[in-house]
Amino acid sequence: MKYLIAAVLMLSLEACASTPAHSDDEAHHAVDEPRPYHAASDAKSELAETLALAKSENMMSLIVMGANWCHDSRGLAAQFEKPRFQTLIKDHYKLLYIDVGEKNRNIDIAQGFGVDDIVGTPTVFVLSPEGEVLNLDTAPTWRNAASRSEGEIFEYFRGFAHPRHP
Repeated sequence: MKYLIAAVLMLSLEACASTPAHSDDEAHHAVDEPRPYHAASDAKSELAETLALAKSENMMSLIVMGANWCHDSRGLAAQFEKPRFQTLIKDHYKLLYIDVGEKNRNIDIAQGFGVDDIVGTPTVFVLSPEGEVLNLDTAPTWRNAASRSEGEIFEYFRGFAHPRHP
């Protein structure tokens, strides 16, 4: 029995570090979680637009690279839908979700930001208004986002926020 419990714990710790066997199987996902990652999106164009808009409005960019099959990617997106996150994001960030498929899509975008491979999802980049990555050391550490507290997540992103200057 203790080996079964240990095996279950190890699987849950790996969370979104591995891709699903059937990524289109949504049956086990919570119905009310957001699914903001779209494979058909033109991620490069959307990124260019987001970065240009952030620069013109002197705002940060928040680039979240994840997948709808990943509960941590959906969990972070659910946090971002809460009122206090909505206010923080509206006041300080331009938010863009980029689909990474089964960690085989849009990887060149992550590489452009300084991360060679998407090891876990989501991978989250915070960029200055000028497009400089401010969190390269912690960008790939969000694969446990669903198990982080709301307060911890909020404080992390509030820590990068700065007053807007017109």
